[in-house]
Amino acid sequence: MTRAQVLSQRLLLCLALGWIGPIQSASPACPDADKVIALQLQGQWQVQLKAQTQAWRLELKPHPEHIGSLRGTLDTGTQRFAVVADWDDGEFTLEESHDGQRIAATWLGKLKPNSCAKALTGQRETAQGVMDFFEMRRFRAE
Repeated sequence: MTRAQVLSQRLLLCLALGWIGPIQSASPACPDADKVIALQLQGQWQVQLKAQTQAWRLELKPHPEHIGSLRGTLDTGTQRFAVVADWDDGEFTLEESHDGQRIAATWLGKLKPNSCAKALTGQRETAQGVMDFFEMRRFRAE
């Protein structure tokens, strides 16, 4: 019997006799929406609007002037827009500006159930009243 086989059998025996407790999962539990804070939403997101064929890219960082808020850019593939975002009582709000002064669109969303704060869904409404559904998904670290 090889050394690896002996060690494997000893480990199984220890588990069977209860000398070693259950092995815990290394991944943290998914946070409930009321436990999420805005800074947990910082990072890069892929945004899909129902009316668009091409996904957009959203990057959120801590807002330097408003603690607990986020600031970033929305890249549509042809244009980049400034955004600010907040997370308050389980609701996501994002304001998109095309000129840096006026709100061009408002996004309202919630965490997608069982997404571990890695996906949000909601509606985007432009200043002209055009509404569209969106889904945001966190980019995976490669």
